[in-house]
Amino acid sequence: MSDLISRHADLGPADNEWLHLLVGDWQVISDLAFADLVLWLPTTDGNFVAVSQCRPSTGATVHYDDIVGSLAPEGQRPQLERALTEARSQRSREPRWFGAYAVREEAIPVVHDGRAIAVVARQTNLGSGRTPSRLELNYVEAADDLIAMISRGEFPFPNAATGPRRGAPRVGDGLIRLNSEGEVLYASPNALSCFHRLGVIGPLVGRSLAEVTADLIEHQTPVDESLPLVVMGRAPWRTEIEAQRVALSLRALPLTESGQRIGAVLLCRDVSELRRRERELITKDATIREIHHRVKNNLQTVAALLRLQARRMDVPEARAALEEAMRRVATIALVHESLSQTLDEEVEFDDMVGRALRLAADVASADTSVRTVRTGSFGLVPAEDATPLALILTELVTNAVEHGLAKQDAGTVEVAVERDGSALRVVVADDGVGMPDGDVARAGKAAKSGLGTQIVRTLVTNELGGTIEWSPRPGGGTQVVLSLVLRDANRQG
Repeated sequence: MSDLISRHADLGPADNEWLHLLVGDWQVISDLAFADLVLWLPTTDGNFVAVSQCRPSTGATVHYDDIVGSLAPEGQRPQLERALTEARSQRSREPRWFGAYAVREEAIPVVHDGRAIAVVARQTNLGSGRTPSRLELNYVEAADDLIAMISRGEFPFPNAATGPRRGAPRVGDGLIRLNSEGEVLYASPNALSCFHRLGVIGPLVGRSLAEVTADLIEHQTPVDESLPLVVMGRAPWRTEIEAQRVALSLRALPLTESGQRIGAVLLCRDVSELRRRERELITKDATIREIHHRVKNNLQTVAALLRLQARRMDVPEARAALEEAMRRVATIALVHESLSQTLDEEVEFDDMVGRALRLAADVASADTSVRTVRTGSFGLVPAEDATPLALILTELVTNAVEHGLAKQDAGTVEVAVERDGSALRVVVADDGVGMPDGDVARAGKAAKSGLGTQIVRTLVTNELGGTIEWSPRPGGGTQVVLSLVLRDANRQG
């Protein structure tokens, strides 16, 4: 729409925004009028171009094919020109035939800041040919009021709320017409059903809707501050009312004439099931987060017990084994701590693994000054992959410190990350003693006998379905290359 406007006309930003506001709200008018709406914009060469169209969901459409971008037909152009120049609605005396069915047409000027900037064509398919019901008559009367507001520059509402306070419900969900005092003139069957479910006994017509809703509000229940303005039809907003475990969404469309409020149209919809499901999801998310939090606490308790047990060990090998077990449990606890702080089953891996690697290097380097450097970003990692990946990296960093840098006063362990979508490549390199030339195979074979390396290989192969390779680092030291494809968190189950 913006492209068509800039290509065919010279409108200012305010006029452009006014047309976008109109198109954003005119589905309500189309449904109330049982008519197609087409926004015709006058072009710089004296023609009219269709920049937007809307089909009714309550009746038969006139245009089965999109006409956006096309020029106005010769027979319709004079009516559009009169509506634009005279700034008042033009209705055809006789219907125009579209093939086998007749169409009643009306041209409504779109007025903004006191001048007509475009024309809305209201086209009603007369193919049904039946007597309209009371509901349909009220629909059309409400549409007539809103269309008249377009021609006076009073619709759309420039002060309407945005975001969740705007939009649904739709016309077919339930409609109530109010007079200027907020009394109900008409309520559709669906609207009556909505309020009966809230606990309203008897008819609504002739009663003040504000008084009706006030009687429904339960004590000590939080109430949206916009509710009184909406139920009296004074503000073009959307709100909700809850009573007896029923939630009703209300949207008001004030009706004005020359700036004076003459009534309102209220749309209502029962959203009880939707709100119930939302509460279930919130409860489920809170439960999952609480589980992760408790698992983290339990794992930290296990790590503390292992630490206490290690301190009581006189055999150095036994003490070292318990300390390694304690470190692994603490790493798993970090993952669950991260999961307990998010609603998603994904972990911001960079911060979490940074803490784990610094902890591993500090614990393993009692006599060596070790610096850990990370380049690249892991990004979001699915929870199912986060635990094995964190354990693998912790084991690799610990192994690099304990074996590669054990005989040095200082050293560096670098973790380089490359991620392309789900594909992940991690290189853990140290500048330590390295692997002797010509003895890579023997060194790799010896490494396989270590528990940490066995854990790493098992996790890489069985849990992550990746590959891992040890090799000498150019310039000295050792490097380990880990390649894998992360799982899709949305398909986990």
